[in-house]
Amino acid sequence: MVEFKLPKNSKVKIGNKYTESKEIKKSKILSVYRWNPDNNKNPQLDQYEIDLENCGPMVLDALIKIKNELDSTLTFRRSCREGVCGSCAMNIDGTNTLACTKPIEEVKGKIKVYPLPHMKVIKDLVPDMTNLYAQYATIEPWMQTSSPSPTKERKQSKESREKLDGLWECILCACCSTSCPSYWWNSDRYLGPAVLLQAYRWIVDSRDDNTGERLDALEDPFRLYRCHTIMNCTSACPKGLNPAKAIAETKKLIQERR
Repeated sequence: MVEFKLPKNSKVKIGNKYTESKEIKKSKILSVYRWNPDNNKNPQLDQYEIDLENCGPMVLDALIKIKNELDSTLTFRRSCREGVCGSCAMNIDGTNTLACTKPIEEVKGKIKVYPLPHMKVIKDLVPDMTNLYAQYATIEPWMQTSSPSPTKERKQSKESREKLDGLWECILCACCSTSCPSYWWNSDRYLGPAVLLQAYRWIVDSRDDNTGERLDALEDPFRLYRCHTIMNCTSACPKGLNPAKAIAETKKLIQERR
């Protein structure tokens, strides 16, 4: 049997413990992944005990409380706090989600917080999104049309507009792509659920004239067809979208035109 050895500094170790100095009335412990690229040490899990009596209802509220009151070195992304920007995507209690929309009360016992899986970590809970954004750029996510620009807006029927529902809401948080095994192993060539859903959004937009070219660009054994429809992406989407369906519909359109 083949035995694989992990790199020297890859094993996650038990880290530091922090607790509020004042009396805690309603205790909750968060176990948070920590890694600093500047100190050449193993990643570690630091534990933080906070008082929910003095904390907002979401996991992001707890992380902000920790950074403000217990450990200012904790690093994570956040912006809108309303599930719109996608900045605070991370793995919480074993599931990829948005920290700003994940209620603390949904997690029984200790809250385990990790960065999105299978992405290079910049620091602590901050993943490197460079590859995903580069892939997003390859689908040319803007309206392409050969017709003259109208004097006002480009009109669209209600039926055509409805086809975009379930697509335009994507916030590129990457929860879906980082839950996909195909993307874990082939992220250098497979575009992944998030980017493919965005691609389909432009393919079905009745105002776009480059549907054929867009399908040509996706018809590739890796860029599109590495999806094996295991549905992890749909289960992970914090916006309730269905990337797997968008990918399947794209494959269907390619097959229909042959």
